[in-house]
Amino acid sequence: MRVSLKKWENRDFASLAKLCNDIDRTYLTGRLPYPYTDDDAKWWLDMIKKHEGKDGVYRAILVDDTIVGNISIEQKQDVFAKDAELGYMLDKRYWGKGIMSKAVSQICESAFAELDIVRISAEIFAGNIASAKVLTKNDFCLEGLKKSAIWKNEQFYDLQMYGRLKK
Repeated sequence: MRVSLKKWENRDFASLAKLCNDIDRTYLTGRLPYPYTDDDAKWWLDMIKKHEGKDGVYRAILVDDTIVGNISIEQKQDVFAKDAELGYMLDKRYWGKGIMSKAVSQICESAFAELDIVRISAEIFAGNIASAKVLTKNDFCLEGLKKSAIWKNEQFYDLQMYGRLKK
């Protein structure tokens, strides 16, 4: 099984829409539209073209040339401009195979090389054990906990904050 990242292309809109409609949303933000339409995918692909390499790194996650996930690092602004936020999602059929750990390793390397940043941050639901493992395997340190910071599906969740510094 070969894990690789590739830049999103306009022709990937149908794969992106399918991924976003099929994804397990338990630990995802509510900002991701559902249903996720072709127009949503085209809008996002247009948006990332404007930011790619300037203040963001956006990649499709591939397993043996099939798109199975999305991963991005977006540089923050103002006094936080040397920090960037990591986000990712993976088709549930590919969970537990080490794919996301490899993808995070690859994108962090790219982001530190391409963007003017010194750290990468990630925030996850406190109950998301798999994401916590992915982050710690990739040299992210748990930096804090925000109690009841997330309100989703009529329930509060704690938010874990992770960070990784450029070497």
